[in-house]
Amino acid sequence: MTHQFMSPIHGALVFVSLSRHTQVGTAHPLAKTSVSFVSTLRKVQPMKSPFNFARLLLPLLLLAFVSAFSLAQAQDEYPAVKDWENFDFARKTIAPADIAALSIDDLKLVRGIVFGKHGRVFKDAEIRRYLESRSWYKANANFQNSALNDTERSNLDVIRIAEAEKHDTVQAGDMRLYQSRALTRKKLGAHTNAEWTVLAAEIQAIHGKRFDGTPWLQQYFDERYWYRPADHYDPKSLSAIERKNLQLIDTIQRQQRRVALAPGDMELFENKLITPAMLRGLSLHELRLLRNEVYARHGRIFKTIWLDQYFGGQPWYDPNPDFKDEELSGPDKTNVETIVAYENKLHNQISTAPITSALLQGLFLEDVRKMREEIYARQGKVFKDPWTQKYFASLDWYKANPSYSDASLSTVEKGNVAVIAAYEKKAVTAMSTIEG
Repeated sequence: MTHQFMSPIHGALVFVSLSRHTQVGTAHPLAKTSVSFVSTLRKVQPMKSPFNFARLLLPLLLLAFVSAFSLAQAQDEYPAVKDWENFDFARKTIAPADIAALSIDDLKLVRGIVFGKHGRVFKDAEIRRYLESRSWYKANANFQNSALNDTERSNLDVIRIAEAEKHDTVQAGDMRLYQSRALTRKKLGAHTNAEWTVLAAEIQAIHGKRFDGTPWLQQYFDERYWYRPADHYDPKSLSAIERKNLQLIDTIQRQQRRVALAPGDMELFENKLITPAMLRGLSLHELRLLRNEVYARHGRIFKTIWLDQYFGGQPWYDPNPDFKDEELSGPDKTNVETIVAYENKLHNQISTAPITSALLQGLFLEDVRKMREEIYARQGKVFKDPWTQKYFASLDWYKANPSYSDASLSTVEKGNVAVIAAYEKKAVTAMSTIEG
């Protein structure tokens, strides 16, 4: 915001810039302007006319008033949370009543104060802007939740639940409020596919479930202060209400994606056949889960870690050490063959048909990176990342080739890698869109 004042001194035009974000304790530009203005006055020859003196004094008084107003405005920009900046969250506890009067925006800033005392850098623009305007804030890119003590975590619980209470629709991080409350479609609101994935996973993460099969999702929860991964997650630990909430989220997400089938549905096809058309819209990762689900419903015990963790987290999974793959028959056997054929079709498309940038639009960085790695894996590349290598090593078609080089790729594969790599440079990560 810029104000202009015409000075009668030599007809000079004085520009005054007022900033809403002037930091408290820092000399305001207007204060400097006032000093300069007074110095100029002292150099001016005395005027005999009272009228001329009044004309000279009026702009100075106005300038001093505006300067004082601007400084006061800067000091009062966050009046509701000012006192909380001096509160010792590490030693004193707060109760819900203490913050009941705060607005949703102010609650968010108070949460930022607790973390900000340890230098956490936020993705949220409002919290980040607020913290950067505080003289006490020292950004720490290496912040870890381990820096928080039990009292701070307890206070964060109170703040975070208060935020969840005031959200018009459910946001990532709110699910602890709904462990005993049923959700509705209206309360859930609208979300991206990644946000639906996080909301569903959060219900399980509250009870310690790990998500090693989806690295970005596991990293997301590792960065949540409340997350405590369990050595052995028990899906039966979910309450009846949580299971219903999980089902509702899954249903809405599926409708939004317009897919006919998704992992978890094969119970409905134990005596019915699926068609290739029903598999459209599923990723290769989802197709693998769907195919293995047929075996899992017979109690197959998985040696592959990510599959073992995934199915071990399903409430219907009952391990049967006596089950053998060759026992699969009837519709189950046919459905597995249908899924395998569809997987192979997608594999071949990646290697034999050009990928266009339009096909990638809307995909997150994690999605397209996995697609690019799939192209390399088809030629036997050995990956340095342990999880990626274990993932592909668990697939029947993968054959490690220690002599692999990019020269092994076909012209189409090289072109697809280039298209995907170009998209990766501008793609956003699923995590970057969700603070939680």
